[in-house]
Amino acid sequence: MTRLRTAVIGVGHLGQHHARILAHLPDVELVGVVDVNPEQARLVAERLGTRPYTHYQPLLRQVDAVHVVTPTVYHHEVAAAFLEAGVPVLVEKPICRTLAEADHLIALAQRAGVPLQVGHIERFNPAFEELLRRPIRPKFIEAERHGPFTGRSTDIGAVLDLMIHDLDLLLTLVGAPVERVAAVGASVFGGHEDMVNARLEFANGCIAHVTASRITRHPKRRLRIWAPEGYAGIDFVTRKLILVQPSEEVRRYGIPLEQLDAAARARLKEELFGRYLQVLHLDGDRKGDMLTAEIQHFLHCVRTGERPRVSGQDGREALALAERVLDALHQHAWEGHAHGPVGPHQLPAPAGYLFSPAQLARPEAEPNAEAA
Repeated sequence: MTRLRTAVIGVGHLGQHHARILAHLPDVELVGVVDVNPEQARLVAERLGTRPYTHYQPLLRQVDAVHVVTPTVYHHEVAAAFLEAGVPVLVEKPICRTLAEADHLIALAQRAGVPLQVGHIERFNPAFEELLRRPIRPKFIEAERHGPFTGRSTDIGAVLDLMIHDLDLLLTLVGAPVERVAAVGASVFGGHEDMVNARLEFANGCIAHVTASRITRHPKRRLRIWAPEGYAGIDFVTRKLILVQPSEEVRRYGIPLEQLDAAARARLKEELFGRYLQVLHLDGDRKGDMLTAEIQHFLHCVRTGERPRVSGQDGREALALAERVLDALHQHAWEGHAHGPVGPHQLPAPAGYLFSPAQLARPEAEPNAEAA
């Protein structure tokens, strides 16, 4: 098999992992890595036995596929350059800053007849893959995606950094357009929003509550689904899936509580999960690497011309819904009227302290400063 010539544009925190995986695939030749930081490009290139670059231009005619892992603000410029050269592109999420930029990339990929894949990596989580094999029609969903502050991705807020993962998953699961969006969010560090909650109402009656925060102490990525078929819960961190469904007896006759005597009611408490509600615990593949799976899928699409699991159009739809969430949270009136604080930067004044605040030690003044 001919080795695919690839490159990674942007080898910071995430991009260097793209490069590492590509460098160790036997059917791939990592032609080079690009970073605006020359030292970072050199260090990654030396570690992986490839060439460093500080600009992508020299690689346009040297590669068969490219990974764009730059800050979001540069996604469109870099991806467009390679698509115009007829090179397949894997671009990290979000696909672009704006829908116009996303539409342009989609059009370029279609014109060139090459794959455009967007890096919504949770689509490759084994627990989610297993859920998609089940006949489930979600009617109420709760999604939580919380993480500690990292200092990265400060060019975007929690919606485009974190929540967009779950927006993509919801669109995939529900399969219906979103009719109404309400959202509330707050900026803690003075820039983009750092925590957000959104309520989505789908055209098929499904309701979803979605929460994202990048200022929590411990990571949490969970999805809980209630459906006519039963309940499904995913822990994306541990890659575990739990399924609960009514037994055949309950589906036919229900649970006639009014007909049960005291002894039967006592047994019901013990037999509820087992006889009446059947439970299945599934552990996803903990050995497999989701990023490797995502990359291998992209390379397969490059070789075969197949449509990527997460296409440019999928990335655009997730971005479109994210923009609606952002519009809603920027219009949210905290006091219920437009004359009070509105949006993530104008929070209501606190009513007081929830508990006595800790007294932080203040640095002592330098003697010279006091003498002055």
